[in-house]
Amino acid sequence: MAIFKRAILIVLDSAGIGALPDADRYGDAGADTLGHISERVGGLKVPNLIQLGLANIRPFPHLQPISNPRGAYGRCAEMSNGKDTTTGHWEMAGIILEKAFRTYPQGFPPEIIAEFERRIGRKTLGNVVASGTVIIEQLGEEHMRTGYPIVYTSADSVFQIAAHEEVIPIEELYRMCQIARELLVGDHAVGRVIARPFIGQPGAFKRTERRHDYSLQPPKTMLLDKIKALGLEVMAVGKIKDIYDGRGVTQHKLTKSNMDAVDKTLEFMDQGDQGLIFANLVDFDSLYGHRNDVEGYARALSEFDQRLPEIMGRMGNDDLLIITADHGCDPTDASTDHSREYTPLLVYSPRYQGGVNLGTRSTFADIGQTIARALGTEIEVGTSFLAELK
Repeated sequence: MAIFKRAILIVLDSAGIGALPDADRYGDAGADTLGHISERVGGLKVPNLIQLGLANIRPFPHLQPISNPRGAYGRCAEMSNGKDTTTGHWEMAGIILEKAFRTYPQGFPPEIIAEFERRIGRKTLGNVVASGTVIIEQLGEEHMRTGYPIVYTSADSVFQIAAHEEVIPIEELYRMCQIARELLVGDHAVGRVIARPFIGQPGAFKRTERRHDYSLQPPKTMLLDKIKALGLEVMAVGKIKDIYDGRGVTQHKLTKSNMDAVDKTLEFMDQGDQGLIFANLVDFDSLYGHRNDVEGYARALSEFDQRLPEIMGRMGNDDLLIITADHGCDPTDASTDHSREYTPLLVYSPRYQGGVNLGTRSTFADIGQTIARALGTEIEVGTSFLAELK
């Protein structure tokens, strides 16, 4: 039996809150995305998140917990092996990965690149681990001269293709990504193939908002499938549709920025549809975490915090809001990679008085199970915390 008519799940992409016990296996001992940012800037300006209970989850530098939080609060540990976007989001939906997606710290094998080049009918540049903004500065001019797409990867399980929109039209870039997605299966199944279009001239290249992710199909029935099967809407904001390869999604809105994602979330809320609104705010990760921009990350958190009353103000007693993250990306670290961290868990509904400590959840799937039970279904894994709310 459904307890709520609608759930709103907002993922602050990469907003981890401290290293998991096994973080040293991933080279992430001591990682603490939000903690280190708060320490570096002298305190995060996030009064609304603090009102929900953020500072009650654990001690944060320069932040004070409050005695009566409006929300329930806790933290989630990741059970799956990995620390990437797909792994984190899939676990929220009820898919636990025992084997992490394959990564390519030395670039992709020659036979993979050769076959990719054969299928797209042209050579490629790069095939290295690199920052997306750096590699287009390094190879963008040669790309414009030759017409060869730039292939690169990172510490995550990704095959990224960068191309200037005036050299390789966007639809052709997407076609190349689809070819790569078909190629990268089996032993070479990466989590995502990503189109990275850019514009501009040498010395002033700029990536555009027409990024597109091509994920693997989720391997089994998960939260989005279950909600859709109830006849309810699954409304995806940002890259959520891509992460699940479209599975279970009934409506979606692309976004240009974090604030645009908030706008699109509010638009879905105003529609009044029952089901799940699932939003990803990617700028925290792509613009600030991966670029080691501590001040930018802190500013983006404050910008989201200022919009939070708009979201909460549109909620009724039949709405459940959950705010969390999918991994960490500590911008104070010398690395620009994701980090293996706990994620925050903040839960709010006008029908609850708040102030409940949900503790440390053993898996992100507890979020999915809670949403499933709230809407009248269930997933295979995870423990609902609905009964703990008051």
